[in-house]
Amino acid sequence: MSWAPIALRRTGVVAALAAAGVLAAAGVASAHVTVHPESYAKGATDGVLSFRVPDESDSVSTTEVRLFLPTDHPVLGVLVSPHDGWSAKVTDTKLKTPVKTDDGTITDAVSEITWTGGRIGPGHYEDFDVAFGQLPDDTAQLTFKTLQTHSDGKVVRWIEEAEQGAEEPENPAPVLKLTAGDGTSEAAPESSESTASASDSTARGLGIAGLVVGLLGLAAGAFAVVRSRGTGTRAE
Repeated sequence: MSWAPIALRRTGVVAALAAAGVLAAAGVASAHVTVHPESYAKGATDGVLSFRVPDESDSVSTTEVRLFLPTDHPVLGVLVSPHDGWSAKVTDTKLKTPVKTDDGTITDAVSEITWTGGRIGPGHYEDFDVAFGQLPDDTAQLTFKTLQTHSDGKVVRWIEEAEQGAEEPENPAPVLKLTAGDGTSEAAPESSESTASASDSTARGLGIAGLVVGLLGLAAGAFAVVRSRGTGTRAE
């Protein structure tokens, strides 16, 4: 009885499991609430932030999203883009420290946006777009804590902040990095085309990873065949 086919089948199973592991790890890593783009120039003006909310549940939908904007380093001139099926409630807060701008002194800013009325089904996601007039220029990042409510009443609290040098927390809050700049060359917000391109790039990357795993499996199988043939010849 030749061991070569068995070795090849076992190698194929190992390769398939390894590839599935790569895909599963990628899915888990991308299941957090995130903000896009990931960075903007400090003091950037007239831009858009897109908050991506995935539904990680296997059986229940997302029915409410509450986004909290920082008020210690406020985002000025916030406007919410209409979103099919969802209604947005915007809450303003009086600032402890007013912000001086070219257009005058700002004494209040948006501190919370709540989207209700829609549904994000299991395994799906929604992008919620928020336009801004100006980002702060006195901090290195902005944290947007988010509460995600499901149809069964469960609330996922995306509020944990990563510590310097520590691993990512289980429920990290979306973080926007603010880079040095004059506010005129900020990172461009993702359009539908750039989002699709990013998705294609991710898919291609996962595909390449799968091919690499497959090739390694085939190489191992070929080695097993050669080895088994050599063993059979010596036995004769």
